[in-house]
Amino acid sequence: MAVKANILQGALKSSNRISYKKEKAPIIQQKKALKRILRRAKDTSFGKVYRFDKILNSNQEIQSFQRFVPIHDYDSIHDKWWFRTIRGEEDVCWPGRINRFALSSGTSGSPSKQIPVSRSQMRKIRKASLLQMTYLNQHDFPKDFFEASILGVGGSSTLTKIEGRKEGDLSGIISANLPSWFSSIYKPEKEISAITDWDEKIEEMVKAAPNWNIGIIAGIPAWIQILLENIIERYDLKNIHELWPNFNVLVHGGVAFGPYKENFQKLLGKEIDYMETYLASEGFMAISSGKGTPLKLLLNNGIFFEFIPFNEDNFTPDGKIVEYPEILTIDQVKEHTDYAIIISTCAGAWRYMIGDTIKFLNTDKAEIIITGRTKHFLSLCGEHLSVDNMNNAIEKVAQHFNIQIPEFTVTGFAYENLFAHKWYIGVTEQQDPHEVKTILDKALCQLNDDYAVERTSALKEVFIEILPVEKFYDYLAHIGKQGGQVKFPRVIKGDFLDDWETYLNKKV
Repeated sequence: MAVKANILQGALKSSNRISYKKEKAPIIQQKKALKRILRRAKDTSFGKVYRFDKILNSNQEIQSFQRFVPIHDYDSIHDKWWFRTIRGEEDVCWPGRINRFALSSGTSGSPSKQIPVSRSQMRKIRKASLLQMTYLNQHDFPKDFFEASILGVGGSSTLTKIEGRKEGDLSGIISANLPSWFSSIYKPEKEISAITDWDEKIEEMVKAAPNWNIGIIAGIPAWIQILLENIIERYDLKNIHELWPNFNVLVHGGVAFGPYKENFQKLLGKEIDYMETYLASEGFMAISSGKGTPLKLLLNNGIFFEFIPFNEDNFTPDGKIVEYPEILTIDQVKEHTDYAIIISTCAGAWRYMIGDTIKFLNTDKAEIIITGRTKHFLSLCGEHLSVDNMNNAIEKVAQHFNIQIPEFTVTGFAYENLFAHKWYIGVTEQQDPHEVKTILDKALCQLNDDYAVERTSALKEVFIEILPVEKFYDYLAHIGKQGGQVKFPRVIKGDFLDDWETYLNKKV
């Protein structure tokens, strides 16, 4: 075990050299990041069409970049550019040939998006991961912690091979390309990591659990929770620390952790630290240092950020961007305002609408929270209900009834010439829907003034359906979207809503 400790401690010392450089102002870091990716991509087809060489020679790179390069969503950049990358062309949006593609974790019935993952991006992901590891030095962990392994609860490392390219979950792509030195401290082993069936993978991880000494667990909260519950039940444990006493850090991302925290507390035998990450298929956006600290944007790690105020001036009620939105850079944003993110990356995403919304807690330090999705947002009649509002209200309901609410989703619709919301709430203990409605509605009115106003006028009714939480996970399995980076959307509509309701109404 001493060898393993030396590897982890060596990695921490190595990553310190990344972390402890004096940081420059956010806008200076961002100008540097933009210049780097423009220089790398200036001879690509995209760079030539949008005159990257002229942008670089303008002495006003950001303004010229914004003037020359249009905003893209997935469909527009795929249909004009990425389809060429996918079919194997070189130098399309990023130098060289890209042969790995992350399949998006969207849960709709439409085909998954194929997001290019370049070698440059993989290096930036590793750099960000190492940077976050430096924060472990700030914790007073016992020596045995540094002899423990890191458990990744993610997608399969078995990638689908199609005409010279490989596709799969981003977490699977990362685990399939771990550096050799890291393999000795990473679990599960390659044989288990390669399993594609999620239920089978969970079963093999449960079987192997007694042979592992785990100090850090990383992944989507829902799937980590399922794994830990299965291990505790299989081995008749009071908590996971009876098996893994060195488990001290949970690295989570993908969804707000608040609704899950109380569930995790019941699986633990001691307090642990929670470290959040913001890792999307398009790039590693932000990390936290744990101990309750917020996410901090990675401003000089291969991504240039732009921000659109998420309001009715810039977005339609269904989350679509208007023709001429207001677009800001890191030095122009304000605290406590919702922004949709646009990114340009070292994998050939250019002014790309990722679909997430964030809020700055501290602009000087570029500290943020993720507030939701541009299309996972309810504003049928001006209620402007964000996912952040929803998460906070659900936490208040869980606390009031002293219950666990790991999953929920909500939809909006026309109702008696006005409007209504319907909530599907996944619980571990049955509750009276009318009582839940009272507490939830009151919490939302306190959290959101617009919602409170509309509840007296256009938002006529709120409906609640209480479900066993297993329904949510069983449905994801039913549509083949289980495990890895997959999460249940907080707002549902259209075909997804129809299929979900059909599934719930099935006679079992």
